[in-house]
Amino acid sequence: MRIFLSLVAVTLFGACSSTRPAPVATPAGAGVVVHPIDGDTVEVRLGATTERVRLIGIDTPESVARDRPVECFGPEAKARLAELLPARTEVRLERDVEARDRYGRLLAYVYRTSDGAQVNLVLVSEGFAESRRFEPNVAHQAELDAAEDAARAAGRGLWPACGSTNVPIAPPPG
Repeated sequence: MRIFLSLVAVTLFGACSSTRPAPVATPAGAGVVVHPIDGDTVEVRLGATTERVRLIGIDTPESVARDRPVECFGPEAKARLAELLPARTEVRLERDVEARDRYGRLLAYVYRTSDGAQVNLVLVSEGFAESRRFEPNVAHQAELDAAEDAARAAGRGLWPACGSTNVPIAPPPG
């Protein structure tokens, strides 16, 4: 028993006197944008890792999908996200019920640290995205739905140009 206790004491002492630096604490969900992927997905550095983050509660027209054509207003939605979240923008990510989608992307409401703007909501308000319910992640769905109604009524963004987010860009005639 004495040998066992001695081993435990040595192990604990060794663990406590480690010369490894303590991990740097970052606020929960704090990150830095690496680059936007498309209109509703962005890469964010969270500490030592980089994650693909899918903005919850919205859907933008496709601009880079391998299995689908580019959709009406897809390039514009991607460009607007790049304006809202350029590389090195500090952000705060807010999770909902599920941490990840079926593609392994982190799911979040994305807030710019500089002004607190929720980017998901800005995209819908300006007509670059539609509000899209993805159960069970619906914490901000009511305000996203209201923002879409206002954007449609005001004829902002994709609504007068496309009418929806799933409209392929028509090939040139001839």
